[in-house]
Amino acid sequence: MKEVTIDYVLRATWQAVARMYNEQAKTYDSTMAVGFTLLSIDPKTGTPSTALGPKMGMEATSLSRILKSMEDKGLIVRKPNPNDGRGVLIHLTDFGLEKRMDSKNAVIRFNEVVRTHVPQEKLDCFFEVMDTINKLLAEKKIYD
Repeated sequence: MKEVTIDYVLRATWQAVARMYNEQAKTYDSTMAVGFTLLSIDPKTGTPSTALGPKMGMEATSLSRILKSMEDKGLIVRKPNPNDGRGVLIHLTDFGLEKRMDSKNAVIRFNEVVRTHVPQEKLDCFFEVMDTINKLLAEKKIYD
């Protein structure tokens, strides 16, 4: 049997999760990317458009396309930022808030099902390993 690498398990699992979320989002005439964006926008105060990309780990070009699509579907509106005359705040519409709840429920459901099948001690270990990997990456300790 071949040894399974950490990066393979991470990638394969994330692709399976993304596929699951996209299949679920399709039932709401949406995509995982739109759902993730809805969850990243502050439902009360809106979110500066310049803060969304870094918050989501996305390139500005990809995010611009998603935001344009969301605006066309009536999920968001862009408003001038009162604290920064050059900036724009992304706000959810009532329809956007409704779709945000659908996205939130999908994430909650996934977490609930996993938690019923994995003991808390193992989840604690999982989060500890993920935290360590993220720290190693952030500190650029992999290839230095």
